[in-house]
Amino acid sequence: MSRDFSHVKRVVIKVGTNLLTNSKGIDTNRIDQVVDSIVALREKNLQVLLVTSGAIGLGAKELGHANAVKQIALRQACASIGQPILMYHYRSAFKRHNVVCSQILLTRSEMNDRRTFVNLKNSVSTLLDLGVVPIFNENDTVSTAEIGTAFGDNDRMSALVASKIDAELLIILTDIEGLYTGDPKKDKHATLISELDKLDDSVMAFAGKAGSTFSTGGMKTKLLAAKIARQGGCTSVIASGFEPDVIIRILAGEPVGTCILPEKRLSQRARWILNSTPMGTIRVDTGAEKALRSHKSLLPSGIIAVEGAFNAGDVVMINDFAKAVPYYNSTQIIELEGCQSNEIPVRLGKGKADVIFRPEDIVFIDHAE
Repeated sequence: MSRDFSHVKRVVIKVGTNLLTNSKGIDTNRIDQVVDSIVALREKNLQVLLVTSGAIGLGAKELGHANAVKQIALRQACASIGQPILMYHYRSAFKRHNVVCSQILLTRSEMNDRRTFVNLKNSVSTLLDLGVVPIFNENDTVSTAEIGTAFGDNDRMSALVASKIDAELLIILTDIEGLYTGDPKKDKHATLISELDKLDDSVMAFAGKAGSTFSTGGMKTKLLAAKIARQGGCTSVIASGFEPDVIIRILAGEPVGTCILPEKRLSQRARWILNSTPMGTIRVDTGAEKALRSHKSLLPSGIIAVEGAFNAGDVVMINDFAKAVPYYNSTQIIELEGCQSNEIPVRLGKGKADVIFRPEDIVFIDHAE
C-alpha cells in the first residue's frame, strides 16, 4: 500500500509562512498544534525534523510592513528580527512537553560543499540521538540568490534535508489541500490528485506560480521538492496544514493531500552531486559523451572547452546532460584540454590521476526525471 507508513522511522515536516502567521503576527495556536503532533510522533519512536518558514513575515509584521518585502537588504533585516521571535515560540511550545529543540540555519553553501555536507549530517544525527528536535530555516540574513547561497524557498531545503538524513517521509504543509488538476478557485472541474508515481512536465503544468504575500514558494516549488525527495527514496505528502490533526492522519495512512511516491534511492554521494549548484562547465565532444554514458571515465582528449572557475572536488556540469566532480581545477583542465592521458604527468607532474573523473563521480541529470 502506497499510504502504509508503518515502516517510517524519520519524518521531515515543512511548515509554510502562511500557516504560522496571521494579521497580528505569529499564530501561536498553529505552532502549538504542529508541536503537539510532533511530540505525538516522537512518542511512537519516530525521529522528527522540522523545517519552518515565517521569519521574514514575522519580522515584516514587527516593523509594520503589510506588503511583500522584496528588497534584499530589507528581507535580510526582517529575517534577523523575525527568526528569534519564531524560535521563542517554538521553544515555548516544546518546553510544555519537556522536549528540547535546536536551531539550524542553512545557506546553499553548506549543501554544495561536500565536507560541510557530511559534517551537517553527523551533527543532525547527534541531535536526533540526544532526543532533540532540530528546527531548520534558511539563513535569510546572509543568503542571497545573487551570490548563489540562497535555496530560494524552504520547500527545496526541506527536501534536501530529508534526502540528506535518509528520511522515509517528507510532509509539506501549506494552505491548500494538495495538487489539483487546475486552480480550484477558478476551475469548478478541478480535482485533487491523491497520488503520483511520476513528476513529468504534464504534472508540473498543474502547478501554479504564486505563493502568499510573505512566502517564496508555490505549488511548483513543492513539486520540485518532492522530485528531490523521490531521488532519495523518500515519499512526499503535500497537504493543508489547516486540516485537523493532519500530521497524525497522514502517518495513519489516511488519503489526505497529494502523495508522491519515491524512486529507487540514489546513493548519498549521487544525491549530493545531483542537488549541488554547479560551479562551472566542462564541454566534451560526442565521443566523450558516448564513453561517459557507457560508464567510462572522462579522458582529457575528449574535452573541448572549460567554462567558469572551479576547484578540484567542486560539482560541475558536463555539457547539459550530467553533473560530475573532477579531480582537477578549471585551470589544470584547461591545460589538459585535448591532450592524451599519458601527457598528464608531463604537464602537471607525476602522481596525478590519469583521468578527469571516473564513472562513480558523475550523475546523468537527463535520466533523473
